[in-house]
Amino acid sequence: MSCLRAIVCLLLPPLAVIDRGCGAFLIVLILTIAGVWVGGVIAALIINLMAENARAR
Repeated sequence: MSCLRAIVCLLLPPLAVIDRGCGAFLIVLILTIAGVWVGGVIAALIINLMAENARAR
């Protein structure tokens, strides 16, 4: 995961996963809007890390 994507995960979690699909975007958006900003950040980081690991295989 690039440094820029990690920063976007911290600042705007839904924007960081918009290219990972509608389901990932909705999960992170709901967590972020529900006031659980930390949950949205963690979900965005995990989704991006899993996508990078799948691409590396």
